[in-house]
Amino acid sequence: MARFGRVLTAMVTPFRDDGSLDLDAAAQLARWLADNGSEGLVVAGTTGEAPTLTHDEQIDLIGAVASAVEIPVVAGTGSNDTVAAVELTERASEAGADGILLVAPYYNRPSQAGLARHFQTVASATSLPVVIYDIPIRTGRKVDTATLLELAHGVDNIVGLKDAAGDLAETAKLIAQAPDGFEVYSGDDSLNLALLAVGAVGFISVAAHWSGAEHAEMVSAFEGGDIAKARRINASLIPSYDYETGLAAPNPIPAKAMMRLIGLPVGRCRPPLDVEPDGLAAAAASVLAGTRLGAHA
Repeated sequence: MARFGRVLTAMVTPFRDDGSLDLDAAAQLARWLADNGSEGLVVAGTTGEAPTLTHDEQIDLIGAVASAVEIPVVAGTGSNDTVAAVELTERASEAGADGILLVAPYYNRPSQAGLARHFQTVASATSLPVVIYDIPIRTGRKVDTATLLELAHGVDNIVGLKDAAGDLAETAKLIAQAPDGFEVYSGDDSLNLALLAVGAVGFISVAAHWSGAEHAEMVSAFEGGDIAKARRINASLIPSYDYETGLAAPNPIPAKAMMRLIGLPVGRCRPPLDVEPDGLAAAAASVLAGTRLGAHA
């Protein structure tokens, strides 16, 4: 069994109509996700709108979710400021998180040596297991396989990778050369099944907000050797993958629209992600109809 579970939902952060943080709604959403296929949760990540949260809000959110559920809660504490990431990681560790997710420093685009030093420094600020998050389309800098292997072999509590780099050959190389116990999670829903094929242990998923049961069934089918079934489930989820982000409605705008459709009070995104395109609610309804949740609505 994967350390944090096989299906982790990268949870949206609920806000009230005035844009303030809604901790009661966050606890409600966390419990609902745990009841609908999520084996773990990632809180205050990209999907959780971490760039628009204050550090105090992030810690309050992490504490509220950790208190609400019994499944593992992984806290996003990354920053492009190493000192800020250390401070936030220390506070998240005290707030009840079970693990730490560290996105690669964004915008300032450090060297590979700088990336390695950053991750080493932040990981040393906690005794919790740390998962690196590599998403170069957002950060502007790929964490090279050699850097990941250096960290995996050299830092005891760096135990995994959320992989959204889209390079299956490099992921396969990393898994082949990483130490035992180092776990790779797919961070790109469209590549979930492909990453399982090269050795990923599960998913950190946006679409699992509304299709967690299908995601869990796909992993179980794959692990049980029923590859044809895993392929069928993955094919049925392609509309969800297509829906969850786009130029007109980048993540997490579609996820929040879907949660509101389901009846969960997550509110809208904070600026600059507060503009929803026309037709999004209808698209959400169409996607939901093709899922197990939609079939029972």
